[in-house]
Amino acid sequence: MRQSLGVRLWRLSIIAFVAFYLLVPLYAMFDFSTKPFGFADKGRTFRAWQMIGEQQDLFQAVTRSLISAAIVMALILFLVVPTAIWVHLKLPLLRRPFELLCLLPLAIPAIVIVVGIAPLYRWISINVSESPITLAGVYSMLILPYTYRSLSAALDAVDIHTLAEAATTLGATISRVIFGIIMPTIRTGIINGSFIAIALVLGEYTISNILNFKTFQVVIAQIGRSNGNVAVAVSLASLLFVLFLLLLIPNKKRQGAVLDVDLA
Repeated sequence: MRQSLGVRLWRLSIIAFVAFYLLVPLYAMFDFSTKPFGFADKGRTFRAWQMIGEQQDLFQAVTRSLISAAIVMALILFLVVPTAIWVHLKLPLLRRPFELLCLLPLAIPAIVIVVGIAPLYRWISINVSESPITLAGVYSMLILPYTYRSLSAALDAVDIHTLAEAATTLGATISRVIFGIIMPTIRTGIINGSFIAIALVLGEYTISNILNFKTFQVVIAQIGRSNGNVAVAVSLASLLFVLFLLLLIPNKKRQGAVLDVDLA
């Protein structure tokens, strides 16, 4: 059935409004980052973008934040996802308590979390490591509400009980059911949760700043105290980098094939 002209115009207007809402701040960031530094400069200049490579702590901060994001994604893939699947399959009575536990970090202010974990991270800094990569533990806790909602929506959209029963009947082990059958089926929810994890790790500032860790956002804030143009250029570059990562993820149309799972 062909859509009416009114419906198409309504959808196009919504898309145009959302695009305007998202693109105007990005254009404003680019406009500010290319403004002249002083009265000696005339017209637009890309000196702020050229100075990104001169920031000594920036590369290390980005590397550490990406490593922390990779650790958080690994914890999501090998700990949170199997636990959520197991609760949905075998422990339906624990779904509400498990959901409440995962959503609990939303109800606790960041400053309260910092006060609670500060002694722990003081001990970690003295006895284990002073690297900001150790923040992956608290980031994994902060990401739980968003990851669980993404996984829960994906699990509710698929009849995992039928898939598990069919696979078990054909001789698949429980690990094979979880990692080989159900997880590929809900890969969209897993990917969404993973990108939320990347966004949180690259964008978190409060906890890392109070605990005196030089993460990506803390370094950007430090750069902004001396040169706002460079700080805005770095922020815009990071947004474009995350967008590039999003475009690299293949969707169903690009995959062009159906995942076949060998149960033997």
